[in-house]
Amino acid sequence: MSLYCLVHGAFQATWCWDLLTPYLEAQGHKTIAMDLPIENASATLSQFADVIIQALPKTDDIVLVGHSMAGTIIPLIAEAVKVRQLVFVAALIPYPGISTLDQFSHRLDADTLKSFNYQPKEPSKLEQFHNEPEMFEPASVGKDYSDEAVLKDFFYHDCQPDVAQWAISKSRSQQSMAYIFETNPLKALPHIERKYIVCTDDRILSPTWSRYAARKRLGVDAIELPSGHCPHLSCPDLLASVLTTD
Repeated sequence: MSLYCLVHGAFQATWCWDLLTPYLEAQGHKTIAMDLPIENASATLSQFADVIIQALPKTDDIVLVGHSMAGTIIPLIAEAVKVRQLVFVAALIPYPGISTLDQFSHRLDADTLKSFNYQPKEPSKLEQFHNEPEMFEPASVGKDYSDEAVLKDFFYHDCQPDVAQWAISKSRSQQSMAYIFETNPLKALPHIERKYIVCTDDRILSPTWSRYAARKRLGVDAIELPSGHCPHLSCPDLLASVLTTD
């Protein structure tokens, strides 16, 4: 049996896995999750990774599951800890030596980039991203995710009403934006087994981009899940099935 290390995305915490873990544990697997210091505006990707590394027990069968923002973190963990598999769930996929913003900066106007204090890299390093699909669904860009209505419409639109309300009530303040602005410190993606789960009704991360990036960066065909951005809350049984199927 495996140890599933579950790494949450932006605005969430360990509570977001509460509906998923019973399905994994019913199959005899173990689970572990931890809160990332997202309220700390200066927290870096490496600091996020260190929180997880320090919490992991020594075992040879770790499946590292990263949701959304955590896609930029889980490869860093796999550099320090022996991991059997990386699983990206509706997740960003980091590009070594490049920030997430670098990857879509060509789609933003000069005033927006200036407001971010963005220092562009050499054009030759970013040209490869110009022909990629849009990373984010256009309607999600610039939204205030501290607003309950926005969270409901973009994060939890396909959840049961009571689950959506519970999740909204537990939402945390996302102050660290390292997953957008920080140059990813990876030199290369770890050469281990990878899986990507694309959520076909995702209103935040573009399913088209997810399919493209899974093939282009991870070398795998994305597994399709009929859900919104948070399948661990809207369809935990289906997500558990995908996670535990080789």
